[in-house]
Amino acid sequence: MRNHVHVTQRQLLGERARAMRAAPTASEGALWRLLRAQQLGVRFRRQAPVGLRYIADFLAPSARLIVEVDGGSHSGRAHVDARRDRALLRLGYRVLRLSAQLVMERPDVAVAWIREALCEGVAARTS
Repeated sequence: MRNHVHVTQRQLLGERARAMRAAPTASEGALWRLLRAQQLGVRFRRQAPVGLRYIADFLAPSARLIVEVDGGSHSGRAHVDARRDRALLRLGYRVLRLSAQLVMERPDVAVAWIREALCEGVAARTS
C-alpha cells in the first residue's frame, strides 16, 4: 500500500509540475531563457519535482542546486520558505532564492549569482 501512495504522490506532483511549466510567470520565463540549453555549463530543468513534496522552479541535478524565483506570492512567507529550504537541504540540495524583481530588472546579476552558486558547489564537491 505504501508504494502505491508514493506512486500516486509522484504522479500528482508530476502533473502539477507539467501544468506549472505550461504557465510560467514572466520572471520564470525570463530566467529560463538564460538557463536553458546548458548556457551556464550545466543542465537545468524547470518546474522539476524534488522528492515527494516539492517542485523546484529550476533544478541543476548535477550541481545539486535549486534556484527559486520569489515573486509577490512569497511576501510574508519567509518562515514557510525557510522550512522548505531546510527540507530540500536534507534531501541534499542547496537553494538559491532570487527575487522576481531582480530577475526582471537585473538578469545579469541574477545569472552572476547563479554562476557563483554553481562554482561554490563545485568547490564543495572537490574539497
